[in-house]
Amino acid sequence: MKIAFVGKGGSGKTTLSSLFIRHLTANEAPVIAVDADINQHLGAALGLDEREAAALPAMGAHLPLIKEYLRGGNPRIASAEAMIKTTPPGEGSRLLRVLEDNPVYDACARTVSLDSGEIRLMATGPFTESDLGVACYHSKVGAVELCLNHLIDGPEEYVVVDMTAGSDSFASGMFTRFDMTFLVAEPTCKGVSVYRQYKEYARDFGVSLAVVGNKVQGQDDLDFLRTEVGDDLLITVGHSDWVRAMEKGRPAPFDLLEADNRCALQTLQDAAEDSYERRDWERYTQQMVHFHLKNAKSWGNAKTGIDLAAQIDPAFVLSETLAVPQPS
Repeated sequence: MKIAFVGKGGSGKTTLSSLFIRHLTANEAPVIAVDADINQHLGAALGLDEREAAALPAMGAHLPLIKEYLRGGNPRIASAEAMIKTTPPGEGSRLLRVLEDNPVYDACARTVSLDSGEIRLMATGPFTESDLGVACYHSKVGAVELCLNHLIDGPEEYVVVDMTAGSDSFASGMFTRFDMTFLVAEPTCKGVSVYRQYKEYARDFGVSLAVVGNKVQGQDDLDFLRTEVGDDLLITVGHSDWVRAMEKGRPAPFDLLEADNRCALQTLQDAAEDSYERRDWERYTQQMVHFHLKNAKSWGNAKTGIDLAAQIDPAFVLSETLAVPQPS
């Protein structure tokens, strides 16, 4: 299943996504973690030092390789150059699976060891000096969106994405790729403002959204969040000595995380699993088509010089059965 953590800058979404990833690994679940934020902090939150975090390959830098691999033998796509970030898979396309080795993972993913196992970590990559003033961040996350469109996940497999701050992810169709979106909100007016934006957009596309109240210090904070977000408030998280030690570079074994926080993380996992069981694969595929046509008309056709609507395979529907590699 695919899970996103979103929220305003400084809300704690990266910390909470890293805790959730550690929790899943402790439960022996296979995990691919993706840092899709403009501020690349997920690697550090998972225990990498500065040198290791800086050495993570940038997915955006490998976009030609990603496109060529995913295109496979799809006859509707003449070349990798004809693909844009929203190009959906079709007959002949190569799909990514959580439990496999492939050239995309070889180039873009690195193995990170945690207390209870290993995960694959991928990152969009930070802005470079050459990007400043001439590129928007959505050009970076296009590689993430393309991979998510071609990634087939099973019910006990997890793809956890630490998204860019605020409501920027609605600039593309990537927000529809997730079975569950956890919005991390502080008990402040600014903290819940992003929730209101997400709620409005999510409603139109059937996106499952739950609020994680963070930095909650007492009953007044809890009452505020309940008033502002209502039944969308799933859990709250307060002060954590374990997190504070981790942020000081002195992480304790994960099984020493406070019991109430471990219970909160299990609640997140249960909610994600429930949402995955309701995934409508046909709608999931049609949402890709919708945003591909929208992007093609807006800028893609002009950029590539071709009618990108021809890339759509009307008979192709993603399904869970494709999570198992098919014999060649």
